Amino acid sequence: MRRLMGGVVVAAAAMFAPQTVTAQIKIGFIATMSGPVGGIGQDMYDAFMLGIEHSGGKLGGQAVEVLKEDDQLKPDVGTQIVQRLIEKDRVPIIAGVGFANIMMAIYKQTVDAKVFLIGTLTGPSPIAGKMCSPFFFSTSWQTDQLFEPSGFFANSHFKRMVLMAPNYQAGKDAIAGFKRYYKGEVVGEVYSQLNQTDYAAEIAQLQSKNPDAIFVFYPGGMGVNFVKQYRQAGLLGKLPILSGSTVEGTNLPALGEIALGVSSSAQWGPDFTNEASLKFVQGFEAKYGRIPSNFAAQSYDAALLLDSAIRKVNGDLSDKEAFQKALKAADFKSTRGSFKYNHNNFPIQDFYLFTVAKDAKGRVSLKTSEKVFTDHADAYNRDCPM
Repeated sequence: MRRLMGGVVVAAAAMFAPQTVTAQIKIGFIATMSGPVGGIGQDMYDAFMLGIEHSGGKLGGQAVEVLKEDDQLKPDVGTQIVQRLIEKDRVPIIAGVGFANIMMAIYKQTVDAKVFLIGTLTGPSPIAGKMCSPFFFSTSWQTDQLFEPSGFFANSHFKRMVLMAPNYQAGKDAIAGFKRYYKGEVVGEVYSQLNQTDYAAEIAQLQSKNPDAIFVFYPGGMGVNFVKQYRQAGLLGKLPILSGSTVEGTNLPALGEIALGVSSSAQWGPDFTNEASLKFVQGFEAKYGRIPSNFAAQSYDAALLLDSAIRKVNGDLSDKEAFQKALKAADFKSTRGSFKYNHNNFPIQDFYLFTVAKDAKGRVSLKTSEKVFTDHADAYNRDCPM
């Protein structure tokens, strides 16, 4: 297990005797930085650091040190990292977390230690409901929410569908979210192995079901492999794909024009024109040379959320109740526009359908097609006792 160090520069060097300035606030940033889905974690981290840069190189006026950690998509590695961050580094805040299996492994040990956990991607259903905590705040979505717009859209367009996702918490939440609004006939429900690379058997199986369209959730490299193999089977363009996180900013460069026309649902897209989004996209492209994903937008928002909350408590995180209230206020300009917290600390927000298309510069990107939900709350908040 290797620690990756990153963050705002907090050292000043003299000519002969370097002096180190101690950061006032340490933040652990944990994500999957390696393997087929490593691009997602890198996008998250890069955007979080850009948010700090856009906040003046500090958060809430306080110097910060960000400890970058790779969980390797292994729950046991994630728990070891979090234990070290809490017990050795004594961080008051942990941010990031890309995959549900990691979140479910580290969640309880983090919130039980009264360390603030800012989830910038995954939102497993248990922590939105009965396991909710005043020490957890999401800047993304409860996972079902991301896929509910696709189900709502499909309900009026396709009578028969096959649904496909990896066999872990987020995959189950994805299909549950889709089915919550889809009232047509589900002729196949397929759960494949997490991080699987070969989908030939699944593609053959779905063809035998003769659906009108398919819904898939395969993030990162899984999505690249699936879409390419779907095309090789001669189905792309013939059998429509609805997705969430299957074609997105981190894997579109690898897919290119192959993915043109594929639909996806999310709460933000790179063509949004509000002030915060324009600043984020322009800054991200200038700094990193690529179009940001919605995963990146959520992590950028996390930095802005922390900036606003830390400022409200004047950098004093020892009063945890005051900091909880400051986070709950969500007093920042989000890349997605409207942003407010429900009582379970998941956002109430708008959701859209996007289509893979070429942007004004001829690059393959996501183009906003239509708004599906306004001020949409997750389905599990009613189970949260807060």
